Amino acid sequence: MQVLPAATNAKLKKRHYGLLTSFLLLVIAPLLAASIYLWVFASDQYASTTGFTIRQEEGGGTSSLLTGIAAFAGGGGTGAADADVLYEFIRSQEIVQIIDQRVNFDQIYATNWSQDPLFSLSPDSSIEDKLEYWQRMVRISYDQGTGLIELRVLAFTPDDARMVAREIVTESQEMINALNAVVREDTMRYAINDLEEALQRLKEARQALVQFRTETQIVDPEADIQGRMGVVNSLQQQLAQALIEHDLIAATVTRDDDPRLLQAARMILVIRQRIESERNTFVQSGVVAGGGDYPTLIADFENLMVEKEFAEETYSFALTAFELARSSAVRQSRYLTPYIRPTLAQSAEFPQRETIFVLLAFFLVLAWSIMALVYYSIRDRR
Repeated sequence: MQVLPAATNAKLKKRHYGLLTSFLLLVIAPLLAASIYLWVFASDQYASTTGFTIRQEEGGGTSSLLTGIAAFAGGGGTGAADADVLYEFIRSQEIVQIIDQRVNFDQIYATNWSQDPLFSLSPDSSIEDKLEYWQRMVRISYDQGTGLIELRVLAFTPDDARMVAREIVTESQEMINALNAVVREDTMRYAINDLEEALQRLKEARQALVQFRTETQIVDPEADIQGRMGVVNSLQQQLAQALIEHDLIAATVTRDDDPRLLQAARMILVIRQRIESERNTFVQSGVVAGGGDYPTLIADFENLMVEKEFAEETYSFALTAFELARSSAVRQSRYLTPYIRPTLAQSAEFPQRETIFVLLAFFLVLAWSIMALVYYSIRDRR
């Protein structure tokens, strides 16, 4: 039986030295540089926290009516919509420009640029750079379900952080005031327009009614018809009396050509012709001024009266809405309600050096491991 020689001691080869060198260069060196920067050069950052929400005025029927008018006019929105607008405003370039003019970003965020360029603002940065830096230093937490907005503002001193947070609250309040002004202006404008339209419609309805009465020379066709019906009723009573008299005379005379009997017959004939003539006036055309007939006259008059009553009701509602809108113009319907006032930090919590170091180490080791595996995979295929 042949005995194999004993294995020799393992020795480091060239590839092992290369792998170790790559680990030192790609993992250890960046971690060492990052730790030196984080614990030596990076400036402490202090956080100021504030939170607020938008509340709408709560009231009775007047507030509900005004809210309905504003919503119908398109000038108002719900509290959630206002919170959405405010959320986008805090992240916008406009608020960055406004607060930069008030507090001067360079004095707050660019003083440590020479020592800490990674976490500081460049002194010659543009407005776009300031917006990007603003979104790093101002973190917004917004719950659409409850409408609560919470901010965490970072700065290199506790006073600066709280000052910037207060400026954000102030600008947010001014934004809400602007929304209030827009709603009031829209509500008043639409209320005035509706009132003017209702007034013009009422004037036209009354003018049409006056023109109708002028052309027909009849103030109220129904009253006029009632008067004519009174004439017909009176004639019918006279006809009944004439018939009775005719019958009484016929019972006492002996000749058919008696003058009294002929006179009574003529009276009956005349009354009947008059009744027929009066009745024909209700359906014949040309019996009223303007050449119309009574059915058409009554239909036109009723249409004009309906239009007039509707115009009066519309004007009454428009006038009420205008008075309510004018009375609410001096009141504020939206309020910015802080539930956390800007806090003053006592210790620096940022940058989170340990967290940054651990995450950096994890990704560097992961990247180095993947590169090593790729290298050995290619080497084994040769």
